[in-house]
Amino acid sequence: MKYKYDAETDILVIKLSGRKPDFAEQEGDLITHYDRENKPVEIEILNASETALQMVRAMIPHKKVAAVA
Repeated sequence: MKYKYDAETDILVIKLSGRKPDFAEQEGDLITHYDRENKPVEIEILNASETALQMVRAMIPHKKVAAVA
């Protein structure tokens, strides 16, 4: 796996394999590129700095803090 971040465009590209992409699907700020066998070969994350923060926040469990009297 290889990755490249372009700070000017705020795009993170993650190459999952050396195969060439045949088509892509976009869901919000995520673009997944697939080969002819429908296997993901590359992921592009648009607005990467904000999107990555949202992904990390979603993975961290929210703990309730008890009020101190």
